[in-house]
Amino acid sequence: MSQRRTSLKNQLLAQARKRQRPRDAAVSARSTQADSTPGAGMVSRVPERFTRFDAHPGYQQISMLREGASRLGLTDPFFKVHDGNAGATSLIDGREYLNFASYNYLGFSGDPRVTRAGQEALERYGSSVSASRVVSGERPIHRELERAIAAAYRVDDAVAFVSGHATNVSTLGYLLGPRDLVIHDAYIHNSLLVGAQLSGAKRISFPHNDPAALDALLTRHRGQFERVLVVIEGLYSMDGDVPDLPRFIDIKRRHQAWLMVDEAHSFGVLGDHALGLREYFGVPAEDVDIWMGTMSKSLAGCGGYIAGCTALVETLRYLAPGFLYSVGMPAQVAAPSLTALRLMQQEPERVQTLHAISRYFLEQAREMGLDTGQSIGAAVVPIIVGSSPLAARLSHDLFQRGINVQPILHPAVPEKSARLRFFLSCEHTREQIDRTLDALAAAI
Repeated sequence: MSQRRTSLKNQLLAQARKRQRPRDAAVSARSTQADSTPGAGMVSRVPERFTRFDAHPGYQQISMLREGASRLGLTDPFFKVHDGNAGATSLIDGREYLNFASYNYLGFSGDPRVTRAGQEALERYGSSVSASRVVSGERPIHRELERAIAAAYRVDDAVAFVSGHATNVSTLGYLLGPRDLVIHDAYIHNSLLVGAQLSGAKRISFPHNDPAALDALLTRHRGQFERVLVVIEGLYSMDGDVPDLPRFIDIKRRHQAWLMVDEAHSFGVLGDHALGLREYFGVPAEDVDIWMGTMSKSLAGCGGYIAGCTALVETLRYLAPGFLYSVGMPAQVAAPSLTALRLMQQEPERVQTLHAISRYFLEQAREMGLDTGQSIGAAVVPIIVGSSPLAARLSHDLFQRGINVQPILHPAVPEKSARLRFFLSCEHTREQIDRTLDALAAAI
């Protein structure tokens, strides 16, 4: 044992002396080439474009856009700071603007009754539920909201997520896998694309609002996959148009696929009672397998939901990562949406006013020869101008005239379809619409 200890001591002393030797040559060698010996800690030189955030392609694109805007004498149209509630009008930097950049379609954000519901929930439950709902973040207001959503759709149940984007990402990401297929409208939202990518499923798009193209693709591909999910939106937020829901239902049935409808912009807008695409077409809710929506538009809150059969909702509630591993929705966010949902059904005149003012905007714009695309005139009306610089210039000019409307530029849309996107509210008036369209005509 003594000899072993002496031998070990000598080895340690030798290693220590070796570490103390000059290492200039080794350092020089590392600076010029990588050591091929595994685990030697030698590092090769990496181009700076892979180590600097200001060299990242995303930041480079932002810089190019800013430089282009500066050369045109334009200010950044994004991240404008609103000093209060954003409705038909909004206060920006101390000046009141006509506002066409808000999803506050039914005017419930800022309604005293909705605000009071949030205040009362905050006082009762605190500012956070402080855990995921499955652990200890469950509050009565969560289930009240979910039951109210399910009742509005006339389905078994619903589950509410803290983010609309995360709702789609987590739902598609969990339900589907590498042996499945997601086949979707070419214009679906980014959140659905990300969810499909996360799932590992095969993904195929079909031309916008083209049921015949979907039918042909399913005829060709359905037999190659296990689960197939068809994804469309209820009201497309870039164009303001709607899908032919009965045709899509027929197609998904014939090909034994699931159908998912993203109602982020259609629930609270379409139908006589604002109950969405199913009311608009008069179809039973169970004809669609997955209803998705958000609370951040007409429901004056934040977050998303999935509504459907019990098995679907229970699966997501217990297993979808975006719900299971996320903190629960704060009570002061859930309560305003629940109140807005109840008021929406008690006050159908709000949606009737929204429809009327939206149609007025659409009709007046078309009479002036403006390109409104395929919009049906329900809350969302684009004015397509055909080039990103022109859209940016018009947005800038209108802002100088006291009108806030966002430009939609390439690559968000094809360059030839760059546009101004107008979101209408039931609080807008005809006089405000006339003033806006006259200003737009002058700017053009």
